[in-house]
Amino acid sequence: MAEKLKISRSTYTNYENGKRSPDLETLEEISDILDCTLDELFGKEKRAYDVTGRKRHNGYPEAVCEAEPPYHSSGQNSGKRSKRKLLIGAQDFRYLRERNAYYVDKTSFVEEFLDSWYQVTLVTRPRRFGKTLNMSMLAEFLDCTKESSAIFAGTKISKSEFMYEINQSPVVSLSFLNVRADAAHEMISQISTTLREEYTRYYPFISDGTVPDEQKKMFDQNYACFTQAGNIEEKAECLTHAITDLCRILEAYYSKKVYLLLDEYDTPFITANSKGYYSEVRGILSGMLSSALKGNPSLEKAMLTGIQRVAKENIFSGLNNLAVCTVADSEYEDCFGFTEEEVRELLEYCGADFTEEIREMYDGYRIGTAEVYNPWSVSCYAARRKLQPYWVNTSENSILKNALKERSETFCRDYNELIEHGTAEVNAELSTAYYENPDDACLWGLLINAGMLTIAEDVGDSRYRLRIPNQEVWKAFRELTAFYLQVEEGIIDTLLYHLCKGNMDRFAEEYQRLLLKLPSYHDLKSENSYHMMMLGMCAFLHQTHRVESNRESGTGRGDILLYSKKTDYPNFVLEFKYTKDPGKDLEKLALSAVHQAEEKQYDALMKGDVIYVGLAHRGKHAEIKWTKQKDKTVLET
Repeated sequence: MAEKLKISRSTYTNYENGKRSPDLETLEEISDILDCTLDELFGKEKRAYDVTGRKRHNGYPEAVCEAEPPYHSSGQNSGKRSKRKLLIGAQDFRYLRERNAYYVDKTSFVEEFLDSWYQVTLVTRPRRFGKTLNMSMLAEFLDCTKESSAIFAGTKISKSEFMYEINQSPVVSLSFLNVRADAAHEMISQISTTLREEYTRYYPFISDGTVPDEQKKMFDQNYACFTQAGNIEEKAECLTHAITDLCRILEAYYSKKVYLLLDEYDTPFITANSKGYYSEVRGILSGMLSSALKGNPSLEKAMLTGIQRVAKENIFSGLNNLAVCTVADSEYEDCFGFTEEEVRELLEYCGADFTEEIREMYDGYRIGTAEVYNPWSVSCYAARRKLQPYWVNTSENSILKNALKERSETFCRDYNELIEHGTAEVNAELSTAYYENPDDACLWGLLINAGMLTIAEDVGDSRYRLRIPNQEVWKAFRELTAFYLQVEEGIIDTLLYHLCKGNMDRFAEEYQRLLLKLPSYHDLKSENSYHMMMLGMCAFLHQTHRVESNRESGTGRGDILLYSKKTDYPNFVLEFKYTKDPGKDLEKLALSAVHQAEEKQYDALMKGDVIYVGLAHRGKHAEIKWTKQKDKTVLET
């Protein structure tokens, strides 16, 4: 039959299964071949045998297995470009494959999901690590309304024993990636639109008359609620049961339980919290997900992705078959992000060399036991050949910035150790959202889940040694530091540029300018305040200097020691002084700081040129004095 219609066998099988609907012209051709009328072809009674004589299973045709077809590009591109290419930002698996774009094969994600013992799985990963593309790929593989053999040809899953599962099950696939409304009613409308699109996708099948009246009525009521301009309260009420209802209806239609895929499930929670209307939608969101995941008899399996686990709303409580796979867990460890081998292959394809600079800029993430690169940044570099930061977290940064305003003294101490050394050992909670429990452990967990930090070592008892993954993320910490100080990043850039170049007059001018722009006089209340302010800004110096603070050197402990990583940059010893006495001479106080650093030989372990800097403060007033030495010989004071 497929040969006579000049279509693939799998397409015709999907017609018989009711998984796809042929157009009118194809229906007429089928009726001509079978020598029957269209009315006879549209008969509703389930028969023991189909029109080709094949035995039916439970009233539906048995699946046809066909040989794996060779993958080919869509004929619609007119052959203008046969060479494979990158499609950076493409998040639709079919779109990417049909355009013959370069694809880093992550189809093992499908096999690991199908082979898992858990009914509900949540995978938490940072933004732009391939979650949406992977979920699109998973939906494409499972969905019985699609014909996907061609676009999986040659992939890892095509050689797997699970290939028989392709296009065999009903799927409810939803993405909340773009649910980022400014108000509660707008969010309800956005989620309603997302549900409406999935209902619309199944509308032709559910409307063919084979679904029991009860399920059909349920479908129509929900569909009407989402499509008509009803009031927002009706839509909100409908949302709490619409996913579960659709699963039940699809099970009744296909006689198979349903796979539920929820991409970026936590985006509405994060957005509502950051926009200030969380209390207005929390019940709706938790009710919608709880009913879909816990009280859903039609559920086969569910896969959720997001940044973090939403625990407080009890979405997952009561689920006995749940796996939460954080970046600390080995499950799905190489399914998100690029391994070094994958990065090398991608760059080779693009004609770019793999260098140590690329590793330092984009590598450093540890997921489970796997070391991975930021996939977004590597792809952008491959296309543009510019070694610069490409990865930007948006919604998480707003939470991080607000959290830094409220940070405790303990967090401040650990944060400064992180900036100073690039690592810190802390208590971190990975499975509770920060906005639900805004303590230090959850804030560290947020920094890990958001991709700002990675786990270097699991010490035990929820303690981890954390590190900043790479040079690209150091840039993000520079932005956070500027926000915390509430000054423009450009001011700090200029200040530290003149310091590194040894332009001390300009450095002194910019330092005074920075103090005047600091918003709160009361934050500058001790010598340690200025010390910690400068130490935070040392994140900007990470590429040029190694930072040490209050470390023993010579016969004492220097406040901040900057060891040059490059021969064309001097070393620095920064010594801070503070007084409340308005009669005290700040210039003399700054000079005493320089003399102290020299006498105690804080530069004992430094090689090359050294600049001693004394910084004396009273409120927002400062005096800076310095001595320049070349190989321990005084050049200028």
